[in-house]
Amino acid sequence: MPHKRHTQFRKPDGSLYAEQLFSTEGFSSDYSLLYHCHPPTRIIRTEAPYDVMPNIAEEKMLKHRSFEGFKIQPHADFLKSRVPVLVNNDCHIVLAAPSHSLKDYFYKNADADEMLFVHEGSGKLLTQYGELSFAYGDYLVIPRGCIYQLHFDGDINRLFIVESFSPIRYPKRYVSKWGQLLEHSPYCERDIRTPQQLNTVDEKGDFLIKTKKKGRMYHIHYGHHPFDVIGWDGCCYPFAFSIHDFEPITGRVHQPPPVHQTFEGNNFVVCSFVPRLFDYHPLSIPAPYNHSNIDSDELLYYVDGDFMSRKNVTRGMITLHPGGIPHGPHPGSVEKSIGAKETKELAVMVDTFHPLQLTIEALAIENEGYTMSWAE
Repeated sequence: MPHKRHTQFRKPDGSLYAEQLFSTEGFSSDYSLLYHCHPPTRIIRTEAPYDVMPNIAEEKMLKHRSFEGFKIQPHADFLKSRVPVLVNNDCHIVLAAPSHSLKDYFYKNADADEMLFVHEGSGKLLTQYGELSFAYGDYLVIPRGCIYQLHFDGDINRLFIVESFSPIRYPKRYVSKWGQLLEHSPYCERDIRTPQQLNTVDEKGDFLIKTKKKGRMYHIHYGHHPFDVIGWDGCCYPFAFSIHDFEPITGRVHQPPPVHQTFEGNNFVVCSFVPRLFDYHPLSIPAPYNHSNIDSDELLYYVDGDFMSRKNVTRGMITLHPGGIPHGPHPGSVEKSIGAKETKELAVMVDTFHPLQLTIEALAIENEGYTMSWAE
């Protein structure tokens, strides 16, 4: 990179590299500077866009719901494998089971930051910033506008995806006013994996970038490979964080869900439930207490392990407890939990502060009768 930003940076043949500012909130927040072999603006043709808005089945509801996430069928195409199941104006909850790598085109979400939780599978996330290896339990956080491909090692892959229409960030209470993760945070900078092995691809041709914007998919063809970046620096880039590196916060009595918080966006939070020791007060009750969601919908995605507060839990199951009615452990779970020393559960929770809507695809994988499961 050149010594100063926005100055001449020449190739060995004397021509200029093309500088690109990748910025958030206009010019008022995080950004990165990327240096391309060719201007990233050379569109050679476009195709007519098509609609990809979620198909809403229920806009309003007030009952507990449960869905079998692994009933989402695998699909060879990465974008076609993505199935939105619960949505609002702040975020979309998406399940995906891509069986093939994304190699025939590139993808860019121009609307939303993406958080991809890897439930099954491994591989590499390829971007203009370099490569990020991923495996079971990894969160991949991809800023909106970032062009990427996913190369999988095999054909069995399961992803839990949050599309956020605001930046996905570290929780404010974990970060100093200068940006460092604080000592009480359940993870630190050492746990954050950044892109490695920048591979500059200087190729001319026809490169398709499928770009989602305002619920429509645009096919935009560029004359040069989008990964023609020779160098970059800055603070806006994709990164990986493993749920297995989340350090649980425990106490003498049951701790509230905010101790599990991992990321936040506008009007929602993401939490990680990981193996941990239970409470150590002599009269403690490890099972969570009954809770009234006054102002939030609580979504829990079950990954692995035993869940002492729920019966008949399966891998990939989603439970939705909407704001307005209380929820709590299933009958018998409270007494059963007393004396337990630890839990091996692994789950991802998304709490939204505006109600979620169900899609048609969600109804197709719903567990009927979940609302009455407390009456057993």
